[in-house]
Amino acid sequence: MRKDIKTTDGIFPMPVLMIATYNEDGSVNVMNAAWGTMFDRDQVILNLTETHKTVKNIKERKAFTVSIADSKHVKEADYFGVVSGNNTPDKFEKSGLTATKSKHIDAPIINEFPLCLECEFIAYNDYGVLGKVVNTTADEGVMNGDIVDITKVSAIAFDPYTHGYYKVEERVGNAFKDGLELK
Repeated sequence: MRKDIKTTDGIFPMPVLMIATYNEDGSVNVMNAAWGTMFDRDQVILNLTETHKTVKNIKERKAFTVSIADSKHVKEADYFGVVSGNNTPDKFEKSGLTATKSKHIDAPIINEFPLCLECEFIAYNDYGVLGKVVNTTADEGVMNGDIVDITKVSAIAFDPYTHGYYKVEERVGNAFKDGLELK
């Protein structure tokens, strides 16, 4: 038997994405965004309102990075979601994390997060921020040769049912292959 529940934002897992930009003074700003995904092969979409400092920065600088949060940095990732850059302009400094300027766009790469998509701003619309991925970087510690090993990334996902974070790391199948057994 099934039971009706109150949750409407119930897609799980929801990625925990760290969106990084530069503020007007060149300092780093980061926010936690669970409402984002790939829009196309080389485009991301982030469902963010214009009230976010991050959105103002993206529009100004025409660039942003999207990092995948990992289990080693849950506290920092959550902090970036509960503290606003509008009210705490030095929140990145308070996190203790470090950043490097992207070689491809006018946005910072957060060094401690294992995967980072470097994006050019395309547009802002009713759905949020749309960006084109121009480069992706990975920490060498999560690589097997030239391939990202997702079991080493230790990515976290947001659970909208209990507001928990969960580690994503076990491979359970092979996309575009396992289902062929049912043909």
